[in-house]
Amino acid sequence: MSCLVHTHSSPRPRADALFVPLTVGLFVLLLLAWPGAEAHAQADALKAQIDQRAAEIEEEVIAWRRHFYANPELSNREFETAAYIADFLEELGLEVTTEVAHTGVVGLLDTGRPGPVIALRADMDALPVEDRADVPFASTATGEYRGREVPVKHACGHDTHIAMLMGAAQILTEMQEELHGQIKFIFQPAEEGTPPGEDGGAEMMVAEGVLQDPDVDVIFGMHISSQLPVGHIEYRERGIMAASDVFEITVHGTQTHGSTPWTGVDPIVTAAQIINGLQTVVSRKTELTKAAAVISVGIIEGGVRNNIIPEEVTMIGTIRTLDEEMQDKIHDDIRHAATTIAESMGATADVEIRRGYPVTYNDVDLTQRLLPTLNGVAGADNVHYINPITGAEDFSFFQQQVPGLYVFVGGMAEGFTRETAPPHHTPEFILNEDGMQLGVRTHGHVVVDYLFGDE
Repeated sequence: MSCLVHTHSSPRPRADALFVPLTVGLFVLLLLAWPGAEAHAQADALKAQIDQRAAEIEEEVIAWRRHFYANPELSNREFETAAYIADFLEELGLEVTTEVAHTGVVGLLDTGRPGPVIALRADMDALPVEDRADVPFASTATGEYRGREVPVKHACGHDTHIAMLMGAAQILTEMQEELHGQIKFIFQPAEEGTPPGEDGGAEMMVAEGVLQDPDVDVIFGMHISSQLPVGHIEYRERGIMAASDVFEITVHGTQTHGSTPWTGVDPIVTAAQIINGLQTVVSRKTELTKAAAVISVGIIEGGVRNNIIPEEVTMIGTIRTLDEEMQDKIHDDIRHAATTIAESMGATADVEIRRGYPVTYNDVDLTQRLLPTLNGVAGADNVHYINPITGAEDFSFFQQQVPGLYVFVGGMAEGFTRETAPPHHTPEFILNEDGMQLGVRTHGHVVVDYLFGDE
């Protein structure tokens, strides 16, 4: 009788049973093999740390801002502001340079490890504007502007720019052991323009070598906006803000009694005709489908009595352009319009045009590189691509030397809309301080993503 023996062997594994562990293992191996994985993870951890610290020091940032708001200083006169900033940076242990372009302050964070040099910039000056904002820390300061005593107010938000950069400097200094390269914190005077006959601002900082020793690789700046909701960012590659030039037209007539204008040549009437003619330079001689342009007269001076037709009238105004070829053409058209209109009235006109700030030009490659940073820090739905703005910024002088990116962050006060929020440079200008935390975080995120993006 034969014996039937049953042998038991392990079943062959199914393909789907092997798939999961093999796939996970392969993913892990690929992740570890990816050169940027470790740097990416480290950057994410640092950005989370920045976000946490920005929330923790928000009250300090607001207090700094209120100090500067209550103690504003005009362009090239930011003495107390500069001293306050310098003391703060020295307490952080940074290498501090003062009196750059008169009152500018630069703090250098050197991690001691090789890497790029990143500059972050904030402007410091206030404006000759009365403060009519309903805030308990309103400015009562006064200063001298064009030979007159004037009220002074941070009517453009530069006080928030200082406070946001101070906050970023504190956070980045705290984590310097986890960073590499060097960071320059540039606090710039006189962005609103220097007093007549003086130099200063970003152009002078560049001339004095602020982007050197160590040589800056890229620069980042931001402007708070009273007409952009809190939590939002606006950006644009290439030209985001206009070039700003100043023209001065002096019309020479023949003085006479106001009762007999036919016995002289009236420079006031001539000036009025020239103003109308200047508007046709934009509306009829400028290719506005190519780029925007603006000509505005801001000052008219002439005459001493109601019954005397004066000998001359001076007009001073601004030219805003976004294209260099159009800029040159508009300058020529202004000269031609002013001199020929004056000649037709029996007068003469002298025209002086002084080039001011260049176009604020965002480097295309840098903008694309840091766009994911903007999307990450604010949320992609809160980051908006905008049309060019005919306002001007002397941040453009930095961008002429190194790649730069300039953006807007939201600071709209509660209860307002884009249409009703008081514009910058007005007595009623007001901001929501909640918007500053995003500014601090954005400074920090930009630094981290740029440092670790090449690894």
